[in-house]
Amino acid sequence: MEECLFCKMVAGEIEPQCVYEDEQVLAFRDINPQAPTHVLIIPKQHLSTINDLDHEHEQLVGRLYIAAQKIAATEGLADSGYRTVMNCNADAGQTVFHIHLHLLGGRRLGWPPG
Repeated sequence: MEECLFCKMVAGEIEPQCVYEDEQVLAFRDINPQAPTHVLIIPKQHLSTINDLDHEHEQLVGRLYIAAQKIAATEGLADSGYRTVMNCNADAGQTVFHIHLHLLGGRRLGWPPG
């Protein structure tokens, strides 16, 4: 996806503030953080929304959550708590159409969130 901001990050055209990377996942700090720790965890494979997921993506989505767990531990959030959120489409707040898991923590998070 030539115009996808996150694909440009995966390709190395834009350098995010990376906190984690493996062969299938890239994670970086959000440029507009909503909590003291706000990391976006993306698959390197382009998938626009959750609606584009299929059974073949089950391991990949699980990998996003395993990355979130590792990052939360590294950031010191595992014991105090953290939130993971994935938005789907504009009404849910998705602004970059490449699926991404938000990891938020570092303060008490209220409920409901929005």
